Amino acid sequence: MKSVVVLSGGMDSSVLAYWSKDQGDQVVAITVLYGQRHVKELDAARVICDRLGIKHEVADLGGAAQLFAGSALTGTGEVPHGHYADESMKKTVVPNRNMVLLSLGIALAVREKAQRVLYGAHSGDHAIYPDCRPEYFRAMGQAAMRCDWEPIHLEAPFMDRDKAAIASLGNMLKVPFQETWSCYEGGELHCGKCGTCVERREAFQLANVSDPTMYREA
Repeated sequence: MKSVVVLSGGMDSSVLAYWSKDQGDQVVAITVLYGQRHVKELDAARVICDRLGIKHEVADLGGAAQLFAGSALTGTGEVPHGHYADESMKKTVVPNRNMVLLSLGIALAVREKAQRVLYGAHSGDHAIYPDCRPEYFRAMGQAAMRCDWEPIHLEAPFMDRDKAAIASLGNMLKVPFQETWSCYEGGELHCGKCGTCVERREAFQLANVSDPTMYREA
């Protein structure tokens, strides 16, 4: 089977790419630049694709980036620190980002004659990000099945798993977690304090998997 993986370069999507390759898929990855504060994730995505020996497409939205303004992830205001359960984490929502990312993945799947698009949303995303909810994903899946003459299957294999389960799976698949990037701040090291850093650390701890990440804050 040929699969398109929406690859940010973060922990979840990198595990997904390794999982897809392990399934025997012919994998093509797509990374989208939508006005993020930094390109650390893009660098990480390139490394992961090199490690896997898979084709990597980069979609640069360029002038459309201003449509995503208003989020801490696109440079508006400071990145909030704390756990994802905190109310302040809503500042990291990028409006309707996933519809755009998934649509680009679907377009690439049509071009590549791939049968499915894989996306790394997991159960911990649902409360904060409205476009990570299962019902949203199902609606996009219905559209994907009808967007071309051949159906495209939209799948989120980790939708019912938490991040600890993803860390455990990645460890089994020998994902080079030290090459992935999660931090919202984009410094030399992971900050250790933003929501995604806190969640990353917690996932490794709960999975009882050694965390190779270098954090600025202990």
